[in-house]
Amino acid sequence: MKNESLKGQHRINEQIRAKEVRIVGDDIESKVYPIAQALRLAEEHEADLVEISPNAQPPVCRIIDYSKFLYQLKKRQKEQKAKQVKVNVKEIRFGPQTDDHDYNFKLKHAIGFLEDGDKVRAYVFFKGRSILFKEQGEVLLLRFANDLEEYAKVDQMPVLEGKRMTIQLSPKKGWASKKQTQKTEPVADNDNKTEKESE
Repeated sequence: MKNESLKGQHRINEQIRAKEVRIVGDDIESKVYPIAQALRLAEEHEADLVEISPNAQPPVCRIIDYSKFLYQLKKRQKEQKAKQVKVNVKEIRFGPQTDDHDYNFKLKHAIGFLEDGDKVRAYVFFKGRSILFKEQGEVLLLRFANDLEEYAKVDQMPVLEGKRMTIQLSPKKGWASKKQTQKTEPVADNDNKTEKESE
């Protein structure tokens, strides 16, 4: 059963140990009741007394159908999980002597990734004796970060790890909204032209 994992997280009915509880809910007056009276109220409503805030003084309870409560809890957890944004990290590889054409091609890709909300990890891979050009690699990565200044912020400056020198960038928050306003501006211009034409 789907709700099995959530069972046992709350004390219900006779499992509630407090002498008195505060009942909250729509149909019942929100106040403190002795436990015996609270259980009687739950019985009258043909529902369960569910302890939702055990650490409060006195504990807070609701009179509800427990299985329905578990279902709603599960649904809320699912919605929260769906709202969590998954951040992808896209990697872009350079050689220490990458030519301008290749560099611009990779720069265009990086802009696309950042526009999609992904992080970008760019690295220069040093093969064999090319490690002698590590300064060249650092210059390349700093140029890359500088060219992406409008779209991204630097999370980590160039770091040499073994044969790789890496830099990490995150998309700037305002970038997506800026992009949308640029798209909408020409529409406003067209409206103005229409007004002038109609005059």
